Amino acid sequence: MNSTVLGVFILYFIVIILIAYLTSRNSVTHSDFLLGGKKLPGWALAFSERATGESAWLLLGFTGFVFTTGLSGIWVAVGIAVGIIFAWVFLASRFMKEAEKEKVLTLSDYLASKFGQNGNIIRWLSTLLIAGFFMFYIGAQFAGAGKLFFTSFDMNLTTGIVLTTLLVILTAFFGGFISVVWTDMIQSIMMLLTLVVLPIIAFIYIGSNDLSLSESLIQAGPNFDSLFGGATGFAIGVLFFNNFSWFFGYLGGQPQLSARFMALKNEKEARQAKIVGTVWTILAYAGAFAIGLAAIVMYEQESFADVETVLPTMILDLTPAWFGGILLAGIMAAIITTANSQLLVVTSSVSEDIIHKSLGIKLTDKQLVLASRITIILSGLLGMMIALTSESLVYLIVSWAWAGIGCTLSPAILMTFFWKRYSSIGVIATIISGFVFTVLWISTPLDSIITSRFTTFFIAAFFGIVFSLLFPDKNKAEKTER
Repeated sequence: MNSTVLGVFILYFIVIILIAYLTSRNSVTHSDFLLGGKKLPGWALAFSERATGESAWLLLGFTGFVFTTGLSGIWVAVGIAVGIIFAWVFLASRFMKEAEKEKVLTLSDYLASKFGQNGNIIRWLSTLLIAGFFMFYIGAQFAGAGKLFFTSFDMNLTTGIVLTTLLVILTAFFGGFISVVWTDMIQSIMMLLTLVVLPIIAFIYIGSNDLSLSESLIQAGPNFDSLFGGATGFAIGVLFFNNFSWFFGYLGGQPQLSARFMALKNEKEARQAKIVGTVWTILAYAGAFAIGLAAIVMYEQESFADVETVLPTMILDLTPAWFGGILLAGIMAAIITTANSQLLVVTSSVSEDIIHKSLGIKLTDKQLVLASRITIILSGLLGMMIALTSESLVYLIVSWAWAGIGCTLSPAILMTFFWKRYSSIGVIATIISGFVFTVLWISTPLDSIITSRFTTFFIAAFFGIVFSLLFPDKNKAEKTER
């Protein structure tokens, strides 16, 4: 274990916990705890949204994916980048205005408020969908942290997962959304540093050692040097849509991301946030793709028992210990920002959507904040147990959760925003069909042919449209006018 790298990690942990504590010292209302109370600047929310959206999946999963696929992995980056930019340009301001208009704190409550005829059913269904899938998503982040500690310090996986759980719970516990956004901002910068600086260092190393990317792609395996993985005809379309399909989950259906849009104060802050979010996305995904390609040049395909350890291995091989510690902390930042934001989503689902709205239990602001904090602890521990007992890859777990939540709720949000005939029964049909078909699809070999991220979006949209036409809301006109 390198003591210098470990020292940098310990310092990082202390700084993050200190920031979380300091930003929580003012009196925090329930609205502040869950959505920031419209107190946060747009640029900070944009950094937070990007850090939250790009978890261990980007730094560990995607870099490993490119390492094992070659140039065709670019379509994942393209699909995600287009989805993120689309969301910031076309949806962020709409979320801000709708949240203010409906006086809501969560995505589930927004859908319930817009479709009051069956609002409580919608709130329950969307809450259970989000909480259920997110617990596995959180577990995937903790599992990614365990891999990082194992690779960096030869530390037991269990110890790494437990330490990460403790840090995530603490950062979310102190000040809720406000603490998470400010710690996210610092960690977002660290992530970007890792993704921009490391590929530069890697390609300097490749050039100084007279290594060739084109030759390495050919030697790595068949079709590594092809943008379409050697596919022809219809297979090109399948490959493209399977990789590009991450796009569909960014269209408003990820509650941890939409919360940042809802928290924006005004149009000026929204415009500022759009620029930050767009620039961050382009730099980060270009860097992650370049890291995967550099790894193909530097390592044999059989070099890793787990390809999701490519990035930390490269950092340790190419950088001095003190700087490597900073870059490795960038990976930990990606894990923590996503996990604590998802903990807050689960927390808001319990305290706001279930206790406060669905069950109608009358609690004071302090009692609601206490309920939220208790939920953070319990959810964090449950996520830890999932990480300790699951052997699934980070990439796969996140992919399934992306389909189950993002590609189910995205069509619901888009139709709520842009289609006046969308009905409460249509929303229910969207959520149920999205959940059922995701579970069925990933349980069969079909998912390896056409990903559930693609099929879920269109199946959920189809059922939403059909059931809205068959069962229109009688009071839709009045609700729209209101």
